Amino acid sequence: MTRHRRRRPRTQERPDPARGDGRPAGAHTIAPIRAPRPPGTRPLNRPRRGRSALFSPAVLSGCPSMSTINKVPASAGAQWLLDGLATLRQAPLQLGALGALWALLMGFMLVLSQVPVFGTLLQAFFMLVGPVLWAGVLGAVLKVRAAQPIRAGDLFSGFRSGRIPDLIATLIPQVALIAVMFFLVWALVGGPEELQRVQDTMNKLESQAAAGQTPSPELLQTVPVAELFICFGAFILGMVLVALVNFVSVPDVLFGGRRGTQAMLNSLKAGLRNLPAVILFYVLLLVVAIPLILVVSLLGQAVSMVLGQFAGLFFINMLLMGAMLPLIAGCVSSAWRQMLGQASEQASAIPPPPSPPDTFAA
Repeated sequence: MTRHRRRRPRTQERPDPARGDGRPAGAHTIAPIRAPRPPGTRPLNRPRRGRSALFSPAVLSGCPSMSTINKVPASAGAQWLLDGLATLRQAPLQLGALGALWALLMGFMLVLSQVPVFGTLLQAFFMLVGPVLWAGVLGAVLKVRAAQPIRAGDLFSGFRSGRIPDLIATLIPQVALIAVMFFLVWALVGGPEELQRVQDTMNKLESQAAAGQTPSPELLQTVPVAELFICFGAFILGMVLVALVNFVSVPDVLFGGRRGTQAMLNSLKAGLRNLPAVILFYVLLLVVAIPLILVVSLLGQAVSMVLGQFAGLFFINMLLMGAMLPLIAGCVSSAWRQMLGQASEQASAIPPPPSPPDTFAA
């Protein structure tokens, strides 16, 4: 005899009004099925293999997603310089060694630049990697502030940042200035022959002045004084704009996570909005740099008398770059943190999530 299993009558499940989502009471919530990630891709917040932890998204957790330029008082320029001096005082030998290593690379490049074709290519390559090396110095400054040791390889940490194209893009203002000045001189003064004639005339006038003679009026009339003054003024104005565009562009690329063009635009806006602080900073930096240059020059002359002129110049270059590069890096990182590092008081009041032990908070 076959026993039939009795089926329970189906009851219509009513939605639970306490839920408010139309699901019946006691129903289980099923997690949505995520689409599989295509091969060769990676999660958004996971750094690429080989990327330096200094430039990972964990460092940028406290940075705003949109560009917010803060207004700082004029006295902030002095504070930037004090922050740079304090950072250099924490690790003078380690930071100075990075600047000396950069100077050593420059000396090696100058020696090899005597080769006709290879030297030109080497100079162009060294110019391209300049912002990347500068990023390494900025990273070393952050390591000093985080009380972490510095190694010589930190100078090349920018190559592991994953932002090399954006760093190289910060050279666009310099290239644009060179191109504009070339066409301006060509239009106002003339071509290479005219420039050579002006150079020869200036040399004759200098020789007459050195001999104590009165400059010849005929020679003075052949010098395009007005055109040269226009070119000189345009060059000074262009240098000021380039300085503002590149003031905090590299740290904004690294620590702000922005593209090169956006970082340069942010740097220009921040510099114009905080122009009194920027002017005060450059004036104070010049006040600090002039005595240092004089002392290093005297030491270099002493070395030149003993070891030769090339050794003296090399010694001066190493000392100046060993002292000035870390100092300027500390000042620039402090300026970026005050002008672009925090979106607003509300954003800065929210503590960022804890960073991994191998990262440094910007």
